[in-house]
Amino acid sequence: MKSSLFLWQRKALNGQENCIRRKGIRDMTQRERQEHAKKTIFQAALAEFGAQPYDTVTMDRICSRHGISKGMMYHYFSSKDELFLLCVKELFQSLQAYIQEESTQIQKENSHAAIRQYFMLRERFFAREPAWEVIFESAMVHMPEHLRADILELRRPVREMNRRFLQEVIAEMSLRPAVKAEHAARYLESLECVFRRILEQYCAKDDPKDARSMLAAAEEVLDMLLLGILKR
Repeated sequence: MKSSLFLWQRKALNGQENCIRRKGIRDMTQRERQEHAKKTIFQAALAEFGAQPYDTVTMDRICSRHGISKGMMYHYFSSKDELFLLCVKELFQSLQAYIQEESTQIQKENSHAAIRQYFMLRERFFAREPAWEVIFESAMVHMPEHLRADILELRRPVREMNRRFLQEVIAEMSLRPAVKAEHAARYLESLECVFRRILEQYCAKDDPKDARSMLAAAEEVLDMLLLGILKR
């Protein structure tokens, strides 16, 4: 199944093409032409970074695969890093909007269920938008070191949103005497970046082929991470 991100790109491009046909490119203002050019380049970058790891994407690849002249590309964007960071920004904004909308249904009184449901929101987001998952892994799992500060700043609103939710839930939890609330929050926050790698290794043998199987595996792993595997 093709990502709805790419479906959105095609719809957007078709809409822009129809707009141009209606108005005529000569009738567009300079600002409209500039915005159209930048959107075209940005959508091409989303398609490439949503399909390939950061290291394999180049400005030349984006130009050649999407019919963009190098002159137009470098007129608006100086490097692939600039484009990549725009994609990362769009990713985190989309993820934040999705979680904020969906998390309103979570009942925080049952702390274990609430945390599991909250973490699974992200997994469902990526199952629905696999292109975003590729960009997330390039940004967070295989983070380009020279972009670390920029990426962490773009992620900050999502991290703050996660922290607020976890603090509210942890306040209702019965923690072990040796575990402080701040340590529990730090542990749960740290799971965000490593969970995908753990899930990948957990599924290596079975290799689930569809989103439903992957989500089921994610719930299994998350339960073990939250509850442990030893009988007490």
